[in-house]
Amino acid sequence: MKKSLLSILLIAVAATFATGPQAAAQAASWQQIEIPPLAAFKPQQPKRIELKNGMVIFLQEDHELPLIDGTARIRGGSVNEPATKVGLVDMYGEVWRTGGTKTQTGDQLDDFLEVRAAKVETGGGPDSATISWSCLKGDLDDVFKAFADVLQNPEFRADKLDIAQKEAFDGISRRNDDVGEIAHRETVKLAYGSNNPYARDAEYATVAAVTRQDLIDWHGKYVHPNNIILGVSGDFDSAAMEARLRAAFESWPKGPAGPRKNEVKYSPAPPGNYLVTKDDVNQSTIHMLGLGTTRDNPDYYAISVFNEAFGGGFSSRLFNDIRTKRGLAYSVGGGIGTNFGHPGILQVSIGTKSQSTIEAIQAAAEDIDNLAKQPITDDEIQRAKDAILNAFIFRLDSPDKILSERMTYEYYGYPPDWLDKYQAEIKKVTAADVNRVAAKYLHRDQLAVLVVGNTKEFDKPLSSLGSVKDIDITIPPPPAEKGQGEETAKPAASNPEGKALAAKVSAAMGGLPKLKSIKAMHVSIAESDSGGAPSPVDVFLAFPDRMHVDVQTPQGKLTIVASPDAAFMSMAGMGSRSMPPAQKTEMLSQLQHDLVYVAQHTDDPSFTFTAAATEKIGDVDAAILDIGGAIPWVRWYIDPKTGYVLREKYKAMGQSGPFEGETNLADWRAADGLTLPYKHQNKQNGKETSNAEVKKIELNPTLDPKLFAKPAEAPADKQ
Repeated sequence: MKKSLLSILLIAVAATFATGPQAAAQAASWQQIEIPPLAAFKPQQPKRIELKNGMVIFLQEDHELPLIDGTARIRGGSVNEPATKVGLVDMYGEVWRTGGTKTQTGDQLDDFLEVRAAKVETGGGPDSATISWSCLKGDLDDVFKAFADVLQNPEFRADKLDIAQKEAFDGISRRNDDVGEIAHRETVKLAYGSNNPYARDAEYATVAAVTRQDLIDWHGKYVHPNNIILGVSGDFDSAAMEARLRAAFESWPKGPAGPRKNEVKYSPAPPGNYLVTKDDVNQSTIHMLGLGTTRDNPDYYAISVFNEAFGGGFSSRLFNDIRTKRGLAYSVGGGIGTNFGHPGILQVSIGTKSQSTIEAIQAAAEDIDNLAKQPITDDEIQRAKDAILNAFIFRLDSPDKILSERMTYEYYGYPPDWLDKYQAEIKKVTAADVNRVAAKYLHRDQLAVLVVGNTKEFDKPLSSLGSVKDIDITIPPPPAEKGQGEETAKPAASNPEGKALAAKVSAAMGGLPKLKSIKAMHVSIAESDSGGAPSPVDVFLAFPDRMHVDVQTPQGKLTIVASPDAAFMSMAGMGSRSMPPAQKTEMLSQLQHDLVYVAQHTDDPSFTFTAAATEKIGDVDAAILDIGGAIPWVRWYIDPKTGYVLREKYKAMGQSGPFEGETNLADWRAADGLTLPYKHQNKQNGKETSNAEVKKIELNPTLDPKLFAKPAEAPADKQ
């Protein structure tokens, strides 16, 4: 049986160590041990085929396991999508597969593939979209048919697009949760320019703008054989596989040519200090950055050696100085970034505790400046070369990796022997080459410095290093939407019928004088989600803008607080964590929708009360009242006989993005001079989410101001 590449490597290692002890015994130092040169590495190259319609095919035989994998890469990616529909390609890449084909749904395709332990997957990226399959050799006929069907006959069903949009909304809502994600996103914007297609972010508005027809149009524009590179690896005979692929695709007519190279304008941010304030962290993420270059640059090989020597690993200059010697960072590294299709990003990245932020920036600046005074030495260069060359084989230690490399060169127009030259070109790099590229590309005074961290804990103000520009990472809210019937985001003005309805509600609840006397409330609730056991919830409201909620969970008491001064969540033993501004705004808007608060203002001219139509709720022809003006829009459905509010509708923002909220109100009872609903059934986008039963209501209780203040010591913030 043919030995695998790994087996050969292990045998070579064993042979080396078999003579190692004897050699070590004869040598005075480990540095005198003779190290043999690396053996020549000639990986098996895939066979390239080009069909008459322009489709390029690579075949890579690998008979180690009875598996066959294929990947098609299609020209056209998110860099080509309209700025008003950022997120289109990501959703296209998902719904292409989940939406199924004209003959079967995505769910049916899931079942078909699952029983065969096979996969057909799709995805979208910056420069291209992909579709792939993976299966056992014996299932190739069936799975390949499914692959070809998805490739050529997708249906993009609307319900799957809806799911993809909600997932995108969820990603947008959470994008400021992770400091590393924030730093990466803002680094790309600073290096490329905020309007650069490689730096754009999907927003609620751009995701919501994508329609099923957009996905159909995208597929029709880009998915043609002359825009496809197809690579197949696995246990097959190349002649038979070529015949199969020709039979399946050679009659497919050419279409419009996709982009061979994306002509993109790059507008790096000017040198200076850029700050993202994150009060809920105790560490700083620092990126000193600029625009890098591409891998077809003749300097690429010298850059590779420089990057390894300066910031590439545990023996690099940056690591040895900033982490090992000075103890200023738990992670540090960087270099001159390179990409195949567009420039990479030049950056030095540091992770440090808040209290050493400025010192760490100054240390990195010193190391950059010292490159001119203390050039990279021959020893450093040799270590860097050894690290690169010793790791090189692991880039190509399987036939599918070799195939992927060749497809990448084909896609970006690099010569097919680009990889063959790599080792030789790295070996040829000299100290003069390395120090020339350092002087050419890396200049401290040309870098933008991005810091994401808690400014209150910095060792010095960031402004001590020069001017500072604050970066606002607030997530733009979703656009105002129109719902069903006559529903609008905010009614324009009150009408007499609306004012009369509002007055009727106030009277039914206990009258305006009593309502206006309410400054605070304490409500005890038993709340359960669908099918779950009730959980005790205590809500403390201080009108108009303070809310404190205690929820008993299996892990302990969870506290949620929102006020003009602070918005945070805390749990015993886990400390507290600040909430993003958008979440704080959302919580305060919920307080403004409270029945008591709104009913207190039925004579307030800054509130608008607009009567609309009627709608049947049970046996009642409920009168519809739209409320807005000084508060976010809310709609009441009112029993015209009793004045009780039977239902509320509103717009809100949840963890998965915007939703239409609905609360059905029932079991109205007297409570200390007011009449209030004791049962609440909550829905989001028409689906029931929770039920709440009021157990106790206290009006105007004495509330400790500390209820709405963030604890001074918060373990989660101080760790």
